[in-house]
Amino acid sequence: MTSPVVKRSVVIAGHKTSVSLEDAFWKALKEIARERDTTLSELVTAIDTDRRQGSLSSALRVFVLDHYRSPSASVRQRATARDMIGMPATPSVLRAD
Repeated sequence: MTSPVVKRSVVIAGHKTSVSLEDAFWKALKEIARERDTTLSELVTAIDTDRRQGSLSSALRVFVLDHYRSPSASVRQRATARDMIGMPATPSVLRAD
């Protein structure tokens, strides 16, 4: 059985390091970086800079969790769902005449 944890290299503040994370967290980090119009390396560097304790892997997991638990996350998720099914940004009001 293979491990769901994947070790990847990332550049943090100009230095290459490796981080072990589950694939779902890697995908989430890439999505967040795209949303913020930044690179994955820049995002990871910012997370590492703000980290107070623990491993970088743990800090990345907590960051992703916090990101998707924030109130604005539900707005992003609804917008993404609307885009996927082609709904308008604001629902139309239906009237029975």
